Amino acid sequence: MITGLDLFAALHRIVQDATDSLPGTRRGSLLIREGDRLIYRAAVGLESLLSGRLPIPSDAGPASAVSRLDPGEGARAVAAAAWYREHLPGAVALDWLPADAVVVLAPVCMRGRPVGALAVEQPAAEPLGDERRARLMALAGSAGAALERRELFDDKARSAHENRVLEEVLNAVASQASPQELVEIISSGIKSVQLRPQWSAVELALVEDDACGAWPASERGAELRVYRAPRRAPVAYWNNLREGALVAGRALGVDVTYRCASAAGEAGQSALIDEGVRRGVSGVAVAPGDAAGLEPAIRRAAEAGIPVITFDTPPADGSRALAYVGTDNVAAGRLAGETMARLLPDGGVVGAQVSSLRAMNGRDRVAGFGAAAAGKAISMRSPLESHYDTSAAMQLALDALREGGLSGAFGACAENGPAWGMAARALGRAGDLKIVSFDLIPETIAMLREGIIHAAVVQREHDMGYRAVELLHDMVSRGAEAALAELPAPGQVEDRRLPRFIDTGVDLVTLESTPWSRPLSEHLTLETSRKSANRRRGGAAVDRSRELLVISLDADEQGLVEGRARLERASLVGRVLSAGRSVVIDTLAGEHDLWPDIVEARRKGSRTRVGVPLLARGVALGVLVLDSERRAACSPEDLGLIERIADTLAVALENAQLLRRITERTQELEQANRQQAALLGTIHELSSPVVPVARQILVMPVVGAMDRQRSGRFLESMLREISERHARVVLIDVTGMAAVDAAAADHLMTAARAAGLLGAEVVLVGIAPAAARLMVEQGLDLGGVVTRSTLELGFAYALSKTGGRLVYGGSPRAARS
Repeated sequence: MITGLDLFAALHRIVQDATDSLPGTRRGSLLIREGDRLIYRAAVGLESLLSGRLPIPSDAGPASAVSRLDPGEGARAVAAAAWYREHLPGAVALDWLPADAVVVLAPVCMRGRPVGALAVEQPAAEPLGDERRARLMALAGSAGAALERRELFDDKARSAHENRVLEEVLNAVASQASPQELVEIISSGIKSVQLRPQWSAVELALVEDDACGAWPASERGAELRVYRAPRRAPVAYWNNLREGALVAGRALGVDVTYRCASAAGEAGQSALIDEGVRRGVSGVAVAPGDAAGLEPAIRRAAEAGIPVITFDTPPADGSRALAYVGTDNVAAGRLAGETMARLLPDGGVVGAQVSSLRAMNGRDRVAGFGAAAAGKAISMRSPLESHYDTSAAMQLALDALREGGLSGAFGACAENGPAWGMAARALGRAGDLKIVSFDLIPETIAMLREGIIHAAVVQREHDMGYRAVELLHDMVSRGAEAALAELPAPGQVEDRRLPRFIDTGVDLVTLESTPWSRPLSEHLTLETSRKSANRRRGGAAVDRSRELLVISLDADEQGLVEGRARLERASLVGRVLSAGRSVVIDTLAGEHDLWPDIVEARRKGSRTRVGVPLLARGVALGVLVLDSERRAACSPEDLGLIERIADTLAVALENAQLLRRITERTQELEQANRQQAALLGTIHELSSPVVPVARQILVMPVVGAMDRQRSGRFLESMLREISERHARVVLIDVTGMAAVDAAAADHLMTAARAAGLLGAEVVLVGIAPAAARLMVEQGLDLGGVVTRSTLELGFAYALSKTGGRLVYGGSPRAARS
């Protein structure tokens, strides 16, 4: 029965049934066309013709033999020696074949078109009868049905994943992501959506703003900003968790600080908790890399009155952490073990790998896996520990497979499953080694679609991050006791007491739909819907007085490489910008020998190089460049996907550039406003100066208009100086006043009355003839305020009131004459 759980086993069983049901048959194989080549997808008995084991999948030579098959004619026979010589590279024992042996080819069809062949070796002395020929054709039909089913689910997964990548880019636009974040999204997305190109490098070359869309600028040697994604994208698990936490913060209106740190060390998780305590954060959520080692820091935070919870990984036994948000790891491990039992119905030895045995989640998953496998003829070796190092994980898997004896492999953490998958592919055991993985990082998605990883137990990390912040916010808002009272009571696992627990759940994901799992396409669609629903929640203004500190583990992955380069016309980027359209290049073609960048890419092993322009409203913002070590790696379908992503990316980059320009302009305006405010402050100070000219005499010149705002500052300055200097006369000089109208006169009278209350007299000086005429025509009454035409006369009046006198003296020259 074909369940969809293990295509490799299904195809192998079909070939085995074909060899078992036909007399005299010892060898059989299933070959499927990929492009212009045939690929072995299953084989039985071919080892006797080879010096070693036939790796699956393996190249089987040109696909011309398939094109000659006619489904209407049924099976046809070819000479066995000639067949193996052409389609079994490395065959060394062809002399042992009977001279008249044949290989019977039954066409494997999908949608009525031959795509491969079920090839069964037969002694010529025993030709196939009608019944056995019909049996062979039926088995070939079963193979075609299994492959067609797989292709259908793969197409759905590809479409769902493409939608998810585009949605992630659009979300990056909305959240104003940096070019670095966009390249990481694009790189991991393209690599896991497009399997066959096997892109080895993805980079983004952006034209500087002042050179966008203009070739004259490029001829002047415009600069490019180049962002190159690492060969292996950063682990997506923590990125999803981080997004969930930040989305919750925005929805709830709370300030969330998200930090990554190693399990220990000076910059480790304990140090971040202590820093949060010193800063007085309102709550802490942490994913313990070493639960026991982190406990002293958790205790210090608790003693400071700061609630602490853990997510992703439970705390140590007896912890002061108040709750755990995440997966029931024992149950999740048990689900993985039950899945492995279905993959290995006859039992076998299973290798296990975990990121760290110090982390409780890994230990619990391994324990749950072992409990489920017990009694089912499955034995598990002691788990290998990769210490969060992807290179070490790959090497550990290779060593374990070379040691031999493994029928299956369990990857207990995100990077462990792909490490087993890469090792299986490298050693020709892709599909043969039964792999159950954890989480859906891009490599896992790709290997599920390729059939290298058979199933993945997928945590809901976005919900995990969201629920952790939500619980902390509830504790801070209502009190920890009230928030915890609504959670299930503490439980027990093995000999460990658990805190209160929010189980975010897991999904078992396979490429195809099975009675026990959810298909990848459906899971990706649901995951996108969950994220969108979380993003739409709430949206309150952020309360900066409450800070929640969320601490995850540092995945220790190679980051994005950023650099600068000169834009050369005779380069792929230059030609794409010049033409304004995509360019696909075979790097070995002789016409590209004068392109320095193509020659360099060829030297690094690239066979296919693709450049796609990022066009926004007709302006070229840059070029997305991809390299593959495969020949003819980019089909029109592949290019169409890249162009759709590039169009979306162009919108994101245009948004980022616009935001940067607005931010820069805003900063310029804020600086100008600060300068203007300072200048106005100076002007205001100078516009109402108070000058003490003699004992108990002040002079206050008025320059410009006397409006309500200015009269207030004028009055405040005058009264303060009268009080401090015990002034008796204030000379208000209105020579520079713009207009003396009713409003201005009222302000001056108010000043005079206020000064009188402090025992000082106001004298108006410097009233011009035109102002005097205007005041008379308007009937303005200054009451008893003394006026003088000039400051000199006013000063003489003030002296008379204060007991002083004005003495005029002539010049020395006049005195001598």
